[in-house]
Amino acid sequence: MLGSITRRRPTPSLTLSFSTVAHHHHHQISDDDPPFSPLLKPTPKPNPNTQTQTTPVKSSLPFDFRHSYSESNPSATPIGFREPPRFSPFGPGRLDRDWTGTCAPAKEGEEEWKRWEEERRRVLGEELREDEVGVLVETYRHSDCNRQINIGKDGVTHNMLDDIHNHWKRAEAVRLKCLGVPTLDMDNVCFHLEDKTGGKVIYRHINVLLLYRGRNYDPKNRPVIPRMLWKPRAPIYPKLVKNVAEGLTFEEQKEMRNKGLHSPALTKLTRNGVYVNVVQKVRDAFENEEVVRLDCSHVGLSDCKRIGVKLRDLVPCVPILFKDEQIILWRGKRGEDHDPSTTVDLVNASL
Repeated sequence: MLGSITRRRPTPSLTLSFSTVAHHHHHQISDDDPPFSPLLKPTPKPNPNTQTQTTPVKSSLPFDFRHSYSESNPSATPIGFREPPRFSPFGPGRLDRDWTGTCAPAKEGEEEWKRWEEERRRVLGEELREDEVGVLVETYRHSDCNRQINIGKDGVTHNMLDDIHNHWKRAEAVRLKCLGVPTLDMDNVCFHLEDKTGGKVIYRHINVLLLYRGRNYDPKNRPVIPRMLWKPRAPIYPKLVKNVAEGLTFEEQKEMRNKGLHSPALTKLTRNGVYVNVVQKVRDAFENEEVVRLDCSHVGLSDCKRIGVKLRDLVPCVPILFKDEQIILWRGKRGEDHDPSTTVDLVNASL
């Protein structure tokens, strides 16, 4: 039975090598087939050594360009710099103004200011009626408004001016929410917003503002505002707290500091909080107390210095100690006039 079974001769294998199939397929496809089309040569990268000549930006704004407008004092003179003043935060050759280390002074004089005021009055146009103000307030005052800008501890900054005009392209008003140190003096924030942007504050509630652009505002004719590429480092200013305050001896100041540290805190300030009532609280406390302590736990030493400078000028009073995030304020001699010329830069105050 086994002998009757015939064995068939195996047929030759039809399998071809991969190289043979690939070569055969390569001749059948067209040259423009995407999977097998030749790769494009990469474009050469630009040479970083070659610099393109750019014309400096010229702005018609008549005020000096600063990093912060509301939290700085132009009359304060620094005693040193942490970076060379020749390094402009606007970039090399991008602005037609020279950087002095604290600002980029305007080259124009009083005539430019008069033109700026006239242009501002023209853009604002007629004053808004009560019903028009009500419509704008109801539209933009809510927290879910997508036309909002937050103002932090640096206050009204230079780049914020450009952000406001960008919002004004598509909205008549901008909602601004202020937190932290600038809330101690909201009048100052409103002044710089109106003075630097040309708009008008039509609504103010605690720390929320609405800035109106004007009836005749044209986004195509907005002022040229060059952007700051980085935040300039703070200059060095004189010490905020003197070793011996004027009107006190060394022993008296030491006693005042110990008295303030052991006294109950007038109020406790939180980080990035709202401090609109702090100035009035300190004034009322000084009617009966000679020394006041503010508890600034978790606020940070930098913000403590800013708060101390603000209170010194607004109350007025004399800061005599910053220790462990505690601020000790002395009301000063009764009947003593406060000298505003001693104000230092609020953003860059240092011990």
